Amino acid sequence: MATPLVVSEVAKSFTMHLQGGIRLPVVSGASFSLAAGACAVLGGPSGAGKSSILKMIYGSYAVDFGQIIVTHNDNLVDLAAADPRTVIAIRRDTIGYVSQFLRAVPRVPARDVVAEPLVARGEAAATARGRAEALLARLNLPERLWDLPPATFSGGEQQRVNIARGFITDHPILLLDEPTASLDKANREIVTAMIAEKKEAGVALLGIFHDQEVRDAVADRIIDVTDFAPDRHAA
Repeated sequence: MATPLVVSEVAKSFTMHLQGGIRLPVVSGASFSLAAGACAVLGGPSGAGKSSILKMIYGSYAVDFGQIIVTHNDNLVDLAAADPRTVIAIRRDTIGYVSQFLRAVPRVPARDVVAEPLVARGEAAATARGRAEALLARLNLPERLWDLPPATFSGGEQQRVNIARGFITDHPILLLDEPTASLDKANREIVTAMIAEKKEAGVALLGIFHDQEVRDAVADRIIDVTDFAPDRHAA
C-alpha cells in the first residue's frame, strides 16, 4: 500500500508576544504516516494539538523542527521546508482540506465556491459547476441556495458547502477537521459514506472527529496525539 505522506519528528510551539514572548510548546516528536485508501484519526483531548498538526500538514502553520514528506506529482517534497509557491501547488494538486469553518470570498454563489478547486486545476467552468451541484444536492442543500453567497447561510448549511468544496477534487490526501460537527444525523451519514468512497478510490485521509459514531465508522486507526505532548517527549 502506498504511503503518500510521512510526518517525522515534527515539533510546533507558539510565541505569546503579548505575554512577554512566552514560548508555548504544542507538539513535539510527532511521527506517523498515512496509507493510501485508509482513514487515520487524530485522537486526544481538546488542546492536545490535533488541529495544529492538520494545519502544519496543510502548510498553514510553520514547523519548528522535523519533516513532512509528501508525494507531490511523483516527487518527494518536504512541506515543512517548502517555499510558498510549492505549498500552493501542493494544495492545488495533492492535499485537500475541509476545515471547521467556511472561508469564502464575499458575494460568490455557493455553487461557484464549491466548483472553484476544480476550475483552479483547469476543469471547464460548466463541468465544475455541474459536479458542484451534484454534491450540493447529495448533501441536501436546497437548490434555492445554490446561487446565494454562503455567508448568508446557517452554520450547518455553510458546513455542507465546505464539505462539498473539499470532496469535489481527487486529491490523493484529504484532511478533515471536524467535518460533521454542525450536521444532523442524516447528513453525518452521507459524509460517512463519502469518506468510504474516498477510501475506496485510494485517498489517504487524516481527520479529527469528536462524534464517536462517525469516528468509529470511518477510522482504520487512531493516532494518539498525547504521545506527542512536549512534556512526555522531554521525559
